[in-house]
This record gives sequence, structure tokens and C-alpha cells, in this order.
Amino acid sequence: MGTKVFGTPAAAVADVSDGATIAVGGFGLCGIPDALIRALVESGVGDLEVFSNNCGVDDHGLGLLLNGRQIRRVTASYVGENKEFARQYLAGELEVELTPQGTLAERLRAGGAGIPAFFTPAGVGTPVADGGLPWRYHGDGSVAVASPPKETRAFGDKRYVMEQGITADFALVHAVKGDTAGNLIFDKTAMNFNPLAAMAGKVTIAQVEELVEPGELDPAQVHLPGIFVQRIVETGPQDKRIEKRTVQATEGAAR
Repeated sequence: MGTKVFGTPAAAVADVSDGATIAVGGFGLCGIPDALIRALVESGVGDLEVFSNNCGVDDHGLGLLLNGRQIRRVTASYVGENKEFARQYLAGELEVELTPQGTLAERLRAGGAGIPAFFTPAGVGTPVADGGLPWRYHGDGSVAVASPPKETRAFGDKRYVMEQGITADFALVHAVKGDTAGNLIFDKTAMNFNPLAAMAGKVTIAQVEELVEPGELDPAQVHLPGIFVQRIVETGPQDKRIEKRTVQATEGAAR
């Protein structure tokens, strides 16, 4: 068996080709695989379809791929603070499938677990289930592509909508610590979408702040077993960005 360890982020993503589907971990700017994303930007790969909770901000994370016009389609739960994301979507340059956040998480988990579809009450009675959500606009603001209606079914006295599991050609994730076998530990809130994205990828690439040898991690502390990880690269301590800083005014200070 060959090693899972790659020397650089660029080497780890070198075979990501135009048109690939990619699941990306992180929430806002927390726990995002920023080094791997930058490597994709520098590679020039394009026409990507991305599954991620959001699309970063204009100058960081997936926003860098958006700025390079390297993303064709995004499945996400919100647009967030990314003005370029909103501009491309409304201008008809980007296809966007917005989905409830919990549904997106479960679609990734289901895909990784080999479950093709599941039923959820989230979205029943709304365009999420009934169809009609604008996926892509024309340049004049009219809808070019709308979401199709989904199957609904009653279980007991409640209706549910069927959602399909997500699998991707590649998954990019960030972990605070990992071993050379691919076992990963995530730090606090970075547990968000990282394990789910990792499960959904056919080839999962993990950037870790610290890489150790097998046996050095406490098995009880491992959040994701190495069976889900095909490649790993050590990128060192991550520069933690704050998406939106808010502060509380000092009592008595002028407002």
C-alpha cells in the first residue's frame, strides 16, 4: 500500500480536473481547507461543482475560486457574506442550489454511508419540496433553470420530502491533527461539515496542522477514521480568520 502523505497541497490536488465535483468542509471561515483551496486556484482548474455550507468571503476560502470564475455550480445552505457569490448568482453566471442546512449535512452523511436517499420533514409545503427555486438566472433577471418538484410521502400523520445523498469526486477538509494513516481529529467548531464532507468524497484530501505517526493518536479522540481519507498533507498552524467581527460598546461610551 502506498503512502497517503503528500508533500504539498499542490501535489495533493494535482489530479483534480475540469468539471470535477468537490465536497468542501468548514462553516463560514471556520475549519476550511484554505491551503488546498489556494492550490486549486493556482492550478487553474475550472467548471467545478462544489458542495459546501457556504462559499467563503470575497478574498478567502472558496471565494478565491469564485473570483477566478472556476466554479460552475454550488450546492449550499446560504450565500453568507460573499458579495461576488451573490453577484454571479443574480447575473446568471453561477448555478446555485440552496438547501436547508440540516438537509445538506444529512445529504453528505447519507452519501458517505451509501444511502442514496432519505425522507425529511424539512421543506415540506415550500418550494424546497414543490420546486420552483431559481437555480440559475438569465442575465435579464428571469429564471433560466428552476428546481424540480421532489417526491413527498406520508409516514403516519406527517408528510416528508425525499432528498438524495451526495457523493463527490473529491472532498477537501481541514483537521487540527492527523496521522499518516489518515485518522483525523477536528478542533471544536471545525467538527461542523468536515467529517460529513470527508465521508462523501470518493477521494478525500485532508490538510492537517500537525501530522504524527500511527499509534500517537488516542483512538478514543479520533473523530474520523482513516478509511475515509486517501490523501493527507501537513500545512502547519492555520491563520484563523474572523468572518464578521462584532464588539460590544463600552458602557457609557459615545455611540
